[in-house]
Parts: sequence; structure tokens; C-alpha cells
Amino acid sequence: MRETGRGELVRLGANESAFGPSPKALAAMAAELGRLSWYGDPESLDLRDALAAKHGCLPAQIVVGAGIDDLMGLAVRAFVGPGDGALMTRGTYPTFLYHVVGYGGRPLYALYRDDGTPDLDALLTIARRESPRIVYLANPDNPSGRFLARGEIERLYAALPHDALLVLDEAYADFVDEAQLVPPICEDRLMRLRTFSKAYGMAGARIGYALSTERNAQAFAKIRLQYGVSRNAQVGALASLSDEPFREHVVAETARAREDYYRLARELGAGYIESHTNFVCIDMGDAQRAARVMKELLLLGVWVRKPGAPPLDRYVRVSAGTEPMRRSFAEALRAVLAADVALSS
Repeated sequence: MRETGRGELVRLGANESAFGPSPKALAAMAAELGRLSWYGDPESLDLRDALAAKHGCLPAQIVVGAGIDDLMGLAVRAFVGPGDGALMTRGTYPTFLYHVVGYGGRPLYALYRDDGTPDLDALLTIARRESPRIVYLANPDNPSGRFLARGEIERLYAALPHDALLVLDEAYADFVDEAQLVPPICEDRLMRLRTFSKAYGMAGARIGYALSTERNAQAFAKIRLQYGVSRNAQVGALASLSDEPFREHVVAETARAREDYYRLARELGAGYIESHTNFVCIDMGDAQRAARVMKELLLLGVWVRKPGAPPLDRYVRVSAGTEPMRRSFAEALRAVLAADVALSS
């Protein structure tokens, strides 16, 4: 907004939920505002009880943190020593990399396949050669939106070196049928990260959780910030879990938004990636054009992003918006691409 001098932008760049939090969550949080002077429960006991019931595990196998970003940092601090390898796909969600570098780990990279799918065979080959302490995989993937089937993840997990921790970032799992995900596995070699930022619409509250084993949860407990999750975030997350119809509504609206983006891409003669998340990548042909389109959209008041590494750097990534937001994006993208074609001809 400062760059453009605008007082308002169409926010389609951060993969936030345009459909807001659950009304039950808002009511519960509003009712508790008078107790904002209180710290939150450092153990998140009520929320962990509810999450354990949801996932069929023990509360002791769950750690609540200030979003997945916080939990990634805990995983790196707990399991990656200075100089230890941590493996990821080059260009995937970058915060894991920031933690690895910041805490002195050694980043290791596999490349995406040409279609933007994480290359599990490449990850496995590097893991066997380099013996990383952590293998990080986002599924569904950010920034591509691709989803790897349950059998593929199970194959990777079974074949990884048994001293490597597989960290599955499942931030967008709510947009996938639970039966398509890896079933609950309670082993020290696996950690799954979930969030209330996406389908539950609580990105600004900063709350997420890790599913693993009691041993791993205890390792986190030694280093985590005890009052790092606000009381109101805990209240809102707990209320959100009791409003499954609202989550289903958000998932359905997100699917409608994706279909609108697919239709727009086809209208414009652009390729796109079928997404299993709350965003869609639309192909601009090359990285330079994608950067130019992103900048011109911003000048028109529409904020989107683009992935930074090939092969995905030729796409612009647009979050699922409400119908008015989608119309604004479509009008702006048509105008930008028309001007781009006129300029190049």
C-alpha cells in the first residue's frame, strides 16, 4: 500500500482466508476480551484435548504453537545441530529454510519436477546420500498447489533413512479429503504440522499445532516459548473446531474460487496448475513476464505473488478471494495482459 500510495488493496497474495473466521470463534473471542489481561494457558490443555479427539491421538502427542512458522523453528532447533543437513525442495515454502540457515543448519535441495510437483525420488536419493536430520515436505505444496497421494508419501516415509525426521507441512490439509492423507502414525520419525490460518481463517491470531510422539513433544517443551500463544487465539481455535459446517463452507467457497480462476486462465489462453489449496498458479510464460504482471497488478490495486524458483517462477499465484475480489482480479489481469500484448507487438 505504501508502494502504490493506495489506502486499500485487493489482498490475494498471502493465502489468507477471504471468508473470515467462524462466527462461533468470533463470538467466543469477543466474550473473552475482558480477560485479555490474563496469560493464555501455557500448556493449551483444553485445545489439545479437542485436537486429540479430532485426530484420535493423545494430548501428550500434540504441541500448540504460534502458527506453523513457530513450530518449524522448534523442529529445527530441536533436531538440527550446527552443520547438520536439512532437506527440502528448492523454492518450496521458504520459512523452513530461514530457520535452517538462522540456526546454523546446512540446507540441502531437491528440484521440483517440470510440472511443479515435488520430486520424491530426488528427495529420497539426496536423503540417502547426505543423511539429513530433517526432510521437509509441504503437502499440499506451497507454492504450486500440487498434492501427492497418500501412497506416494507412505513410500517416501518407508524408504527414508531411519534417523531422518520427516516434517510434513499440512497447512492446506483442510482442503483435501482426510482419507487422501497419510493416516495417523505415531512414530518418532514423523511430525505433521497443521494450522488454523487457512480454512479456519485465523491467520492473524497465529495458532497452529504439531502432531507427533510424546518424545518429540517433550523435546519441543524444553525450548518453546511458554506463553507464545495468546489466550484469545486458544479460545478462537477451540471454538473453530466445534463449527465444522463453517469449515465446510470455506472449503466449498474456495473450490468455487479455484474454478473461477481456471476459467479465467482458459479465457486468456494461459496454463494453470490444478490446486488442492486456497490459491491457484497461473502461467505467464516466463519469469520476467510473471514479475512484470505482478508489478502491474499491484499498481492497479491487486496484490498477488509469484514463486521465486524455477520451474514455478513463470507463474503468478493468486489466493482464493470472495466473488467481488475475484472480479477485481479478473478485470485487472485482463487489462494488464492486454497492455502487455500491445507493448510487445
